[in-house]
Amino acid sequence: MSLIKTKSELHEQMVTWRHYIHKHPELSFKEEMTSDFIASVLESNNIEMHRGLAVTGIVATVHGTKNGKAIGLRADMDALPIQERNEFSHKSIHDGKMHACGHDGHSTMLLGAAVYLKENNDFSGTVHFIFQPAEEGGGGGRVMVEEGIFEKFPCEAVYGMHNWPGMAEGQFAVHDTAVMAANETLKITIKGKGGHAAMPDQCVDPIVIGAQIITAIQSVVSRNVAPLDSAVVSVTMVDAGFVSNVIPNEMNLTGSLRYFKSEVGDDVKKKIKTIAEGISQSMGATASFSSVPNYPATVNTPKHAKLCASAAEVVVGSTNVLRNEKPSMGSEDFSFLLNASEGAYIWIGNGLVPEDGPEGGCMLHNTQYDFNDEILPLGSSYWVELVKGILK
Repeated sequence: MSLIKTKSELHEQMVTWRHYIHKHPELSFKEEMTSDFIASVLESNNIEMHRGLAVTGIVATVHGTKNGKAIGLRADMDALPIQERNEFSHKSIHDGKMHACGHDGHSTMLLGAAVYLKENNDFSGTVHFIFQPAEEGGGGGRVMVEEGIFEKFPCEAVYGMHNWPGMAEGQFAVHDTAVMAANETLKITIKGKGGHAAMPDQCVDPIVIGAQIITAIQSVVSRNVAPLDSAVVSVTMVDAGFVSNVIPNEMNLTGSLRYFKSEVGDDVKKKIKTIAEGISQSMGATASFSSVPNYPATVNTPKHAKLCASAAEVVVGSTNVLRNEKPSMGSEDFSFLLNASEGAYIWIGNGLVPEDGPEGGCMLHNTQYDFNDEILPLGSSYWVELVKGILK
């Protein structure tokens, strides 16, 4: 049963907060207005806070009535460089910026839990509410760890939550281990010999070679990764040439690699490097391969996942807590916090996506996405129940 009721005063406050944040989206490490707004709500509720971690981050703290261990609850704050196509009153007023992933809702649910627990602190211990910047590619979680968040605010465990369109409102999904995949950027540079388009016999065409490499690496996962493991390789950018009658000297390929196990990722990268170099050499060119790690895999600690499931069951009932959902090949920089601390990361249903249009919500990173205000009390109540369950 949800502690924070639908249409309650706190729910209405949260809707107002969420709409303000949605209307004023800011990109990674530039969440000044968002950070100021969250700080103003915390201050008005006499909640102590520390500002400036990872530039715009906030860590707010609520103490229970008795001493005990400390835990961390984390939400992200940043938006995406997307032009919003919605027409409701709280649509983005910043061109080219949009809360298309629900971080406005994540921050609001955590803020609501902080306000509730400040007034209802009948628990033993301490809760640190982590408002993190720069999840969308900026690695704000990594920066917070590097700047010593867990030294400044020691936590026995840290917990996170993401809204999930396509999963029904009133449901949660909890994974025992892997939740989100690791993410790396792949780069291949093919160097051939340019020349006149009418004289290809005098050239070493990097575009023809690149096309063969693109085709060949499509079989890397299907023929080199064990069927019970998971990996995804996608070539997403191709850069070559500058005019129609010239064969260029060089072609650059950029792509994305996703995986859960580091050894799987290493094997895939070795195979791609071998393919790129081998095909290029066989056709008289050279190829260089490199990879840039972005986010590691988000992997729960099983005992903490169990605690999360128990808290969610209190809010929505055991039948609405999904325990066998497949992990996502998307990535999440909460992984940096989980690499530095035990903990768990769960999904909250944002509502089913209708087939005939965006009403009721779209998928993440969509120009017509919007967070579902009806789940704000559920998310905040989950945080409260998690605190009550762990800090008895």
